[in-house]
Amino acid sequence: MALGLFSFNTEYSIRPDTLAKAAEDRGYESIWFPEHTHIPSSRKTPFPGLDKMPREYAHMADPFSSSAAAAAVTERIKIGTAISLINQHDPITLAKEVATIDWISNGRFLFGVGAGWNVEEMNDHGVEYEDRWPRLWENLQAMQALWTEEEATFQGKYVNFERAWSYPKPIQQPHPPILLGVFDTPLGRKRVARHAQGWIPISFDLERTERSMADVRDRMEANGRDPSQLTTSILFLVPGTDEGMVREALDCGADRVILRLPTEEEAVVLAFMDRFQPLTV
Repeated sequence: MALGLFSFNTEYSIRPDTLAKAAEDRGYESIWFPEHTHIPSSRKTPFPGLDKMPREYAHMADPFSSSAAAAAVTERIKIGTAISLINQHDPITLAKEVATIDWISNGRFLFGVGAGWNVEEMNDHGVEYEDRWPRLWENLQAMQALWTEEEATFQGKYVNFERAWSYPKPIQQPHPPILLGVFDTPLGRKRVARHAQGWIPISFDLERTERSMADVRDRMEANGRDPSQLTTSILFLVPGTDEGMVREALDCGADRVILRLPTEEEAVVLAFMDRFQPLTV
């Protein structure tokens, strides 16, 4: 069973290298780290779905440094971002970071990306809310050029460079899989079908998610893409997941299920991992 673990990756919970080693020893297939570079304390943007933003959102460590640390102490487990807000990054720098992690991990990196929801956060990076998706696609295209071309050139609205060498190249060819983290909406499914090799839906209704996976594959076929190449990684971001929900999610056709770890001290996290470990075999 392809079972992954999502960590909010805070300084008051389990370290990413400790988590990675413990997860690999227990047979988990993957670990995942989220990203917020910072949370503006003005808090003008409402937190999606809740009146109060959970504490951990302001305490996330950097997912790329954490992924490198996790890769250095493991051999088999896959390591991913869920999700990276790539429109808030310089794409030249981020392309090198991702390629370096893929090199260090010997091709185990999964690149989950998304556009973000916090208006002040993206504004602090010079990104307007209305431009968040166009910037994401352009940054991604520029990174793909740097990963796949010997001497890359890119001309866009937001990103421009000519005749650039960028090494190392990713181990995975042509580059690490791009997994799009979007809510299960018609527009979100359209974006996955057009651009992504994988989908990370945050699932609250498995029957709906199953119908939506079929819809995405139909859309891919209509776009001339091979729907069998899509992977779906269902992320249970809310606490309270039980073993029955995990089995039901995999039975609905998902390629992996990602469980949210408690953002607690190390002993609590390890106990959670031990609870679900029988499902990994």
